[in-house]
Amino acid sequence: MFSIPHMIVLFVVVLVVFGPHKLPELARGLGKLMAEFRKASTDFKLAFEEEMRNVERQAREAERKKQAEAAEASAAATETATATAVEPETPAQLPEAIEPIVAPVSEAVARGEEEKSSTPDLDAGAGETASGQELQEKSLQDPLHDHGHSA
Repeated sequence: MFSIPHMIVLFVVVLVVFGPHKLPELARGLGKLMAEFRKASTDFKLAFEEEMRNVERQAREAERKKQAEAAEASAAATETATATAVEPETPAQLPEAIEPIVAPVSEAVARGEEEKSSTPDLDAGAGETASGQELQEKSLQDPLHDHGHSA
């Protein structure tokens, strides 16, 4: 900016023009003015940098959004092409609920002879019916379960 000889000449001119009594006041005012200028330039610089960061962030977000939309569009196009090539598009089906089958077990409860002939429909499962004679043959074949008979 100014070299040393230029500064000396400037100081002498200011001293002559304003006098030795006014010089400290002028120096103080000049110092305050320089401090305010530095503060304003720093604030301007920070505000400018902040705006540049916001613009860059918005540009990155817009680019990411474009990439996400492009990826979704290509995935949808691939899915549509695959769905039309393999089979026509059908609505998604939910898996069917599996209900437990509960069937009474004839060996679980000891019964007398009169009860065996009255419960063949309960012992049969899913539409099958058994006759009393079949149940008796079954109990004779299985010696571990004597159904209330004592030896």
